[in-house]
Amino acid sequence: MSRPIVLAVCLGNICRSPTAEAALKEAARQLGVELDVRSAGTGDWHVGHPPDPRMREAAAAEGLPLSGTAEQVDAASLEACHLVLAMDRSNLADLQRLARSAQVGADIRLFREFDPEADGDADVPDPYYGGPDGFVEVVRMVRRTSRRVVELIAAGELARRR
Repeated sequence: MSRPIVLAVCLGNICRSPTAEAALKEAARQLGVELDVRSAGTGDWHVGHPPDPRMREAAAAEGLPLSGTAEQVDAASLEACHLVLAMDRSNLADLQRLARSAQVGADIRLFREFDPEADGDADVPDPYYGGPDGFVEVVRMVRRTSRRVVELIAAGELARRR
C-alpha cells in the first residue's frame, strides 16, 4: 500500500508552500504517520530557486529547516496526489482551473481550512512583500495547521489512499 501524497501549493513555491512541506513532514515524523509531502507553485518565475532567504531565516529561528528548490505545479503532479493544499483562495482557483482543464479529480482544499485558529480567515498571508514578522507568523500558522492536517490523515479523514 502506498503512502498518501500531499502537495502544498502557493504562488512561487519559495515562501509558504516550502514551509508547509517542511512542517507537514515534521508533523508526520512526530505523529508517526508515513506521508510523501511535496510543494509547488502556480507560477514559474522561481523554478529551480531555493526558498526565500527571509523565509529560511524565520523558519530556522523557529527550528524548522527548509530545503529544496521551487517547482511549478502541473496536471501530472495534481493527478499523483491524494491531497492538494492551496495556501490561499487565488491559488485554490488556479489549481481548480488546472484540474478542470486537465480533467483531474484531485482533492484540492484550502490549507487553513484545517487551522484550529483560523477564525474565518482561510488564507495563509503571503509574506513576500512584508517585513520579518510576517514570515514568523506564517511559520507558526503553517506549523499548527500542518499538525492538524496530519492528525486528520492519521484518522483516515483526509488524503485517503486510492
